[in-house]
Amino acid sequence: MKRPPGFDPAARPATRPTPPKRAPEPAQPPAASAPTRSTAPPRAGAGSDAATEPITLPAATAAADAQATPRTTPQPAAGKKPRFTRTASRGDSTGSPGGTAADASGAAEPPLTARTARARLRAARRARKQYERSEVRRFTSRSRRRRNLWIAAAATVAALVAFVLVGVFSPLMALRTIEVTGTSRIPAADVVAALDGQLGTPLPLVDLSEVKRELSEFSLIRSFVTESRPPDTLVVRIVEREPIGAITSAAGFDLVDAAGVVITSGAERPAGYPIITAPGGASGAGFQAAVAVVGALPDGIRAQLDSVTAATKDDVTLTLAGGARVVWGNAERSEYKAVVLAALIVSHPVGSVTEYDVSSPDSAVVR
Repeated sequence: MKRPPGFDPAARPATRPTPPKRAPEPAQPPAASAPTRSTAPPRAGAGSDAATEPITLPAATAAADAQATPRTTPQPAAGKKPRFTRTASRGDSTGSPGGTAADASGAAEPPLTARTARARLRAARRARKQYERSEVRRFTSRSRRRRNLWIAAAATVAALVAFVLVGVFSPLMALRTIEVTGTSRIPAADVVAALDGQLGTPLPLVDLSEVKRELSEFSLIRSFVTESRPPDTLVVRIVEREPIGAITSAAGFDLVDAAGVVITSGAERPAGYPIITAPGGASGAGFQAAVAVVGALPDGIRAQLDSVTAATKDDVTLTLAGGARVVWGNAERSEYKAVVLAALIVSHPVGSVTEYDVSSPDSAVVR
């Protein structure tokens, strides 16, 4: 090898001078970094101390070398299964037009077409609507529960109203039978005939005021109670007037009750009832006092009673069948006076005395 002029191996310094340290340059991307190419080793015959300097290649040459360098795929080790990696070229993606990607099984997806895109759009819209509906149901569960409760309550009320209306206006509830109880002097058939105008009327709509007006025509009825017995029966429970005595009248004798209502009239005196004599008739104060006294007497003494005279409310006098008189006074403490009189009659029977004075029951007198 021919040496350049002026080259003297003996004059070569023993050591190479150390070049000054340079500041580290910022890292460059791999594409911009230029690889270095080493020179071939010195050929035989060259001196052992010969050295070469690295030659820096231009960036374009480095990029060309990088592209020319083949990419090797690492081979799996022995006994292991190969690992498949999904690679995509630049511009290939799952959702981009024209791109293809491999699925988990390694098969490539078909290219995206307009029909496929529309189907995917419709599916996405459906999914979004379902999600929105589920969210609406979740946030409105309390209001829907409250609304359902109100609807159930309204339906219950409507059912009750409908049931009542059907029961009131339905022909199945029409009155067909009138049952009368509690009568002894009044024929029950007469009461039924008086109320037959209510037949055919729905049971809840029976006119009770009309029933009262019709029954008021019977003087023997003291009071009454009506009872509806579904589906078609009306029960009338009657309390008749109880006669308490007879008073004299133009017709002869009138059998009256405690209110002075005439039950029967006749020329003959009613048997088993006393004759009541009081100024002013049935509306006078003496009559009311006499009726109160007769009502307080026990049945044994009442059966022996012949007449009652009451000039005033404080002067009630009884006459027994044997002719004995009972000075009663007013109607106060009548129950106690009746007990005292019963004791006096036991100790002094009728016929043995002429008068029993119980006007002061604590100090009764027998004459």
